[in-house]
Amino acid sequence: MSYNKKTDLTVGNPGTVLLKFAVPLLISTLFQQMYTIADSVIVGRFSDNGADAIAALGSSYPITMVFMSVALGMCTGAGVVIAHHYGAKLISKMKTAVSTALISALAISIIFTVIGFLIGEPLLNILGTKEAIFDDSLLYLQIYVLGMVFLFNYNICNGIFTAMGNAVIPLVFLIISSVSNIILDYVFVAMNPAEGVAGVAWATFICQGICSIAAFIVLMIKMQKTKCEEKYQKFSFPALKDIWRLALPSILQQSFVSVGNLFVQWAVNQFTVAVVAGYASAIKLNNFAVTGLVTMSNGMSSFTAQNIGAKKPDRVKQGFKSCLTIMSVAAVTFTLIYVIFSKQLIGFFLPPNTADSAAAIDAGKMFLLIVSPFFIIAALKLTCDGVLKGGGDMKSFMVDTFTDLIIRVVLAIALSSPFVLNSEIGIWISWPIGWTTAAIMAFCFYRKEKWLDSLRL
Repeated sequence: MSYNKKTDLTVGNPGTVLLKFAVPLLISTLFQQMYTIADSVIVGRFSDNGADAIAALGSSYPITMVFMSVALGMCTGAGVVIAHHYGAKLISKMKTAVSTALISALAISIIFTVIGFLIGEPLLNILGTKEAIFDDSLLYLQIYVLGMVFLFNYNICNGIFTAMGNAVIPLVFLIISSVSNIILDYVFVAMNPAEGVAGVAWATFICQGICSIAAFIVLMIKMQKTKCEEKYQKFSFPALKDIWRLALPSILQQSFVSVGNLFVQWAVNQFTVAVVAGYASAIKLNNFAVTGLVTMSNGMSSFTAQNIGAKKPDRVKQGFKSCLTIMSVAAVTFTLIYVIFSKQLIGFFLPPNTADSAAAIDAGKMFLLIVSPFFIIAALKLTCDGVLKGGGDMKSFMVDTFTDLIIRVVLAIALSSPFVLNSEIGIWISWPIGWTTAAIMAFCFYRKEKWLDSLRL
């Protein structure tokens, strides 16, 4: 594919271009979330003792997100560097950054595979994982870390496609992978309920591998077809430094969020297995909505980076308004669905007509009723964050994000304690307070326009 056939975010109507670019990217992310939801639904409804099985997945989930945070952070750093070079038409530097990002991701993923096996069991103990679900939680975690190379490689490839304005290719492969995952979930679990957590773990491993390998092959073909008059390096320490200069703050931010979620999981684990199962179901639905908003935010980052590289700051401001409008519509839609159908949605994850399922549904329903009305506040924060990250103002981005997490973690632990509410509801209400505070800060940072500093040098 030639350079001009990719989506150039520096020309055309900002709203139209951003929407055209973001829609396939958004669909891609939602499909990715769909097969994680399929894992939970199938293991919850078809495996032996479904409520315990979904609680086991929920208990291991925050740990897997610690590893995911590093992959996503690297994706952010590499994506911004590549998008800057792409927007400035510096193809040689862009290809050097692509190769360097892929090699460094491979090395780190191998290291994290080893770390994952070493820390899994002690970390589950520290989190207070219930004895009834401990073995399944550990088994899922161990199979997950086996696929670490696939996880890192796919996210880096996806970030590279996004930075170059091409969101359709990863979407095609991800749809195939998602459908395959659901089929394998059914084969491994529904047809053999005793497999339970292990079945969905292996299904995800296989499909993630397919998605990763396919994305890598296509990326290599595209790189070969992207003409470059100057020679580029397979690996460059200056390029690595540029990537990590932007990736490290994002990794720290993502990791901080993930570690904070471990504390939240600890607070949830203080209650019954039914509450853990309800939270595990509700958080999947919450993440389905919020991850869609985060994807739009990442699209705004690429839009911002390309236009700053092309020295077009006014387009960034126009894109901000368009992005906020799109995200607000999506947020309100999710809120209405989650509020109206909260009981049915949580119940879809759990085996019917059991006492544990009824208690889990009550806990998960209350989470959705409290948290989902504030999706529109999260949309404002994430739109601002997209501009801050794309413009390289990582300090402001980290400050508003860390503030959100600190508030949520502290309030979740404090409000749910026996000295205050002595209820999981104390955990649920920490979300809206954290989001609202962070959204106000993020908007103030956006208005200060430090993200334009690179144009003033």
